[in-house]
Amino acid sequence: MHVPEGFAVVTPYIFADGAEAYVGFLEAAFGAREIGRSTMPDGRIANCQLRFSTATIMVSEASDQFPANRAAFYLYVDDADAAMTKAKQAGAESIMDVSDMPYGDRQGGVRDPSGNIWWISQRLTPEPYF
Repeated sequence: MHVPEGFAVVTPYIFADGAEAYVGFLEAAFGAREIGRSTMPDGRIANCQLRFSTATIMVSEASDQFPANRAAFYLYVDDADAAMTKAKQAGAESIMDVSDMPYGDRQGGVRDPSGNIWWISQRLTPEPYF
């Protein structure tokens, strides 16, 4: 089996209303970097690949055939407090303030403009969760 570099065996794929603006949000809020894009004849995003450090997600414009979907993501960052501030400045809504969790993460949560939840986490210990 061949999996492209930067992708995982399971790769999140988001259908968003206003995919162009959503891609901009992901870049501004989380530092995602666009690595590939294909467009429809009308210029809307057919598929946009975005890299988050070692992980990749895909985003497409929602349609009647593929309506906007909602999901939750767990994003590891170097500094949860700074990442939460940056996400909120980019337009995310805070749903949980950053605090230290009993499982070794410093974590907060936001809802993005497309309704997805992002758990922004900074690992505080090299120990496994359980």
